[in-house]
Amino acid sequence: MGPSPQQNLLDVLRSFSKVDCDTLDVEVPKQLGPFVDCTSNQAIAYHELIRPDADGNLVHAKLIQDAIDFASSKKDSAYSDVTVAELAVETMMVKLALRIVPYLKGYSHIQTNPKYAYDKQKTVENGKRIVAIFKELDQAYDCRRVCIKVPSTWEGMQACRELEDLGIATLATTMFCMEQAALAARAGCTYIAPYINELRVHFDENYVDQHKAFDFCGSAQRYYGKIGSKTQVLPASLTSIQEVMKLAGVHHITVAPHLLTKLAETPANPWEGDTGSVFKDASEDELGDYSEIMEDEGAWRLAFTRSQEGKAEVKIIQAINIFCDKQDGLESLARR
Repeated sequence: MGPSPQQNLLDVLRSFSKVDCDTLDVEVPKQLGPFVDCTSNQAIAYHELIRPDADGNLVHAKLIQDAIDFASSKKDSAYSDVTVAELAVETMMVKLALRIVPYLKGYSHIQTNPKYAYDKQKTVENGKRIVAIFKELDQAYDCRRVCIKVPSTWEGMQACRELEDLGIATLATTMFCMEQAALAARAGCTYIAPYINELRVHFDENYVDQHKAFDFCGSAQRYYGKIGSKTQVLPASLTSIQEVMKLAGVHHITVAPHLLTKLAETPANPWEGDTGSVFKDASEDELGDYSEIMEDEGAWRLAFTRSQEGKAEVKIIQAINIFCDKQDGLESLARR
C-alpha cells in the first residue's frame, strides 16, 4: 500500500526509520517535531551561537553570557581541570540542547572536545563533565538521555567503552569504514554515525565527495544484525533529500534543518525517487571478520590506515581538523 495523498516525504521517512534533528535551533523541532534524538557538534553549535537577529545582535547573547558566568563560578570547584572558556563552551552546548528536550523522545547528543580525539582519559572526563553540566543546569532532566558523541579514533572508542560501562550512552562519530564500525560494536557504543559525505562538503560549496558512504552504511547495519550487536546505525552528513530517502530503513537518521524542511514540503505521492535502496537485496556474504584486530591496537590502526586505500583515515583527519577549528571559534566566543 503506497503513501496517502496527504503524506510528505518526512512522514514516509518516519515510517521506515527513527528520525533525528541535526540542529541546536529550537525552532526546527518546534515546527517539524517531535523527533527521536537531537544531534549536534562544534560546527552546529558555533553557527547557531553566532546567528544574528534582525538588528545584527547575537540571538543567543544572553545564553552565551550566562554560560560564561556559570563557567567562571565553577572554575575553582568541580571543574578545575579545564579552562573557563572550555567549560563555557560545553555549557553553551548543553543550554542549547536543553531547549530542544521538550520536542524529543530520546537522546540529546553533545560532542566531546575534538582536541581530545587521541586522548582516551580526557575524552572520558569530558563525557562525564557534559553529563554533570546537564544535571546542574536542569535537575529534573533524566541524564540517562544524554548521549556523548566521540570521534571514531582508537582512543575515542576506548573512551566510549569506559563511558558505556558507566551507564553513559555514546555515539562513535566521523565514521567512514567497517574497521571503525566493528570496533564501535566491540566497545558497546549505543550508536555509530557514518558520514555519508565527508565533512568538507558542508564548508566548500565546490567540493563533491566522490566516495559517498552508502555501501558502508548498509554493510554496518547488516554486520550488526549478523553479530547481534546493540549498536545502531545513525547516518549523518547528508546533502540532499535524495540521499536521505535512499537511506530509508536505517535504524536512525539525523537530518539538517534545510533538508527536514524540504522533506516536509515534498509530497510523498508522486515521489519517483529512490526509497531505501541501501538496505534492499544485499547479502551478508561480503561482511568481513574483524575479531583479530579488535583488541590489538597496532593491528587495528594498520587495518584502519589501509582501509579504502587510506581514504577513511584521510576523511577522519579532515573532520577532526574542521571540528577543532570550530572549537577554537566557540572558545573565542567564550573569551569575548
